[in-house]
Amino acid sequence: MGAAMCKLSVKFGQHMKKNNPGCKYTCHSQCQHRVVLDCQPGHGSTTETPLNQDQLNNNTQLTNVEKERERRTQLSSEEIRQKVEQYNALTKDHLKMTLIPNGEYTGFIKVQLELKRPVTVRGGTGPEAGEEAFYLPQGSANTLHVSSESTVKQVIVALLRKFTVADNPAKYALYKRYSREEQVYVCKLAEVEKPLYLRLVAGPDADTFGFVLREQQTGEVMWDAFSIPELCNFLRFLEKEEKEQEDAIRRRYDNYRQKLQEALHAPPGAP
Repeated sequence: MGAAMCKLSVKFGQHMKKNNPGCKYTCHSQCQHRVVLDCQPGHGSTTETPLNQDQLNNNTQLTNVEKERERRTQLSSEEIRQKVEQYNALTKDHLKMTLIPNGEYTGFIKVQLELKRPVTVRGGTGPEAGEEAFYLPQGSANTLHVSSESTVKQVIVALLRKFTVADNPAKYALYKRYSREEQVYVCKLAEVEKPLYLRLVAGPDADTFGFVLREQQTGEVMWDAFSIPELCNFLRFLEKEEKEQEDAIRRRYDNYRQKLQEALHAPPGAP
């Protein structure tokens, strides 16, 4: 096959054309428009690979975050004052922002909880203090009062403390969600981001911009990162779910058995 290709290249050498500088693929000049390459770009190639929709969304989000970070360093005290006044004029829930003489400002952010795994919550005080795991309601939200200097990491810690969650804050991440051209985008925020500034820039409309707390998306669950009490709580939940499934199956087959027995004992010709 290699020899045949070699001869073919020699025979049609005057009509052959290199199509891709990365993989050195060659083809007949008349066939060039029919060839579609799926090559991985080499070290010397400048060809860009297409992004899937998630990558495109995340790339857009990260670009926006960078722009917002740059804008923050460029905003003067007067510009911040104007934005705070504009924000307070547009807000409808009385959760206004307040300027501080040192140039900072405080305000409220609402965080929606979208947690798939149970959380460990502290209960009681003193000798009676204990920990219990349960699922937080999906879609529940909580409002925090933060300053313009509060980082994402600090917001996560404050949110878990408000719910008396004993889990390690590193297990969670804060995301921003916003709408653009009838599309909803979600992007993970860096720990050094300032959520209140993002809220100020986006405005008070919660339907177009908001914050979401989720578990860290690290792929496979790292079970060794959990404590023994947490793992025991997971087992309790699994045993409870298994028992509920078992009871549901037993009830279903008991119902079938009852109907079969009724059919067997029914008089001939009965409906």
